[in-house]
Amino acid sequence: MTTPDVPDAPEAVRGRPPVTERRLHPVTPLRRAWAPVAVLIGWALHDPDQAQRQLNRLTTTTLLIGIAVLIPAAALYGFLTWWFTHFAVTDSELRIRTGLLFRRTAHIRLERIQAIDVTQPLLARVAGVSKLKLDVIGADKKDELAFLGAGEARALRAELLARAAGFAPETAHEVGEAPARQMLRVPAGVLAVSLLLTGATWGWLLVAGVVVPLLWMATHSLWTVLAAAVPMLGAAGASSVGRYVTEYDWTLAESPDGLRIDHGLLDRAHETVPPGRVQTVRLVEPLLWRRRGWVRVELDVAGSSNSLLLPVAPRELAESVVARVLPGVTVPPREALVPPPRRARWCVPLWWRGYGLAVTDAVFATRHGLLRRSLSLVPHAKVQSVRLVQGPWQRARGVADVHVDTGANKSVTARLRDTAEAAALLHSQAERSRTGRRDALPDRWMS
Repeated sequence: MTTPDVPDAPEAVRGRPPVTERRLHPVTPLRRAWAPVAVLIGWALHDPDQAQRQLNRLTTTTLLIGIAVLIPAAALYGFLTWWFTHFAVTDSELRIRTGLLFRRTAHIRLERIQAIDVTQPLLARVAGVSKLKLDVIGADKKDELAFLGAGEARALRAELLARAAGFAPETAHEVGEAPARQMLRVPAGVLAVSLLLTGATWGWLLVAGVVVPLLWMATHSLWTVLAAAVPMLGAAGASSVGRYVTEYDWTLAESPDGLRIDHGLLDRAHETVPPGRVQTVRLVEPLLWRRRGWVRVELDVAGSSNSLLLPVAPRELAESVVARVLPGVTVPPREALVPPPRRARWCVPLWWRGYGLAVTDAVFATRHGLLRRSLSLVPHAKVQSVRLVQGPWQRARGVADVHVDTGANKSVTARLRDTAEAAALLHSQAERSRTGRRDALPDRWMS
């Protein structure tokens, strides 16, 4: 929650020792000094013709004077933004004060912190600094502290999580980082093969191989061909090389504060899946992975951007991890997923065969997809609302869709169920959700 900067009463008046404000790492000005330069680069990319004309009008002397003014101005801007940025940890909140002319103070309640990620971009790794990103319940975006020394970042993360777990302020800094037990590590070779067997990369390359020659024959314009080819090749690279760089050395560990994820070839990230905040788990099975028995495990986490638990893993191992993420939940076997009635084929020809539904005592599970199967698991306690939706064509065929909405603002849908089954499912699922929320354990760090 962000509020205007209002002078606080002295801490000593309240009977507590004064709060010590701290600054970020001294290398931070180097990062922030790029802001004025980035504005100029953005303007040049937005209107390259105008930028080229303006640049041609400048003499060498004028250009040198401009550079001589820009570099000190950027350095001064970086220094001042660093100098006027402070943070402090009080008994109940983390305060972050920023701003040169307009002051902004972020008051982050410690009990509302649900995850703190530590990231290290490549240059930050070289400089020995880290960035803290905080997932806070109810916040649309993450607040961050960039940059702190690598050791200071991990110590501050441990202290904040200890405070969020209910440890006393005077002892929270002594708790340290909770121990972790490694569960699995994805081998680099397995990750590379899995990406080669993903259809997205080959799909974009195939599209580029067809579209580019056709555009050349139609226009004979190099710029037109490049304008079409570069985004396609970029998408192919992002779905292969980009994912490999991001998901390299993916390590999953279990600790009292949740499941910890470390990954990255160039930029390293240390993320945490907060306990009790996972709303939905998806097991994704691309077509070319099935013979090898591999799946990808994705997540919907309330108030968090973390969406991937495992990039690739054997199905049996993935199911054991799901059992740790969702205690008491067992992944339903394929034969337990009941397909829609055959008359549903008139609503969605061919693809209706990919749909399935299973409801157990612990979870609402739906499947969709033929080429790329996806099995979604929603614990009953995480269901916020249930809806029955039936279009005119579905009414004519006697089928309906049942949607369950979760706390992550996402929906999972049981497609093309028999109308009577859907109506019964609507009422029974509402009752299961009420019972599940009543019996669910409280979400708590280090519990």
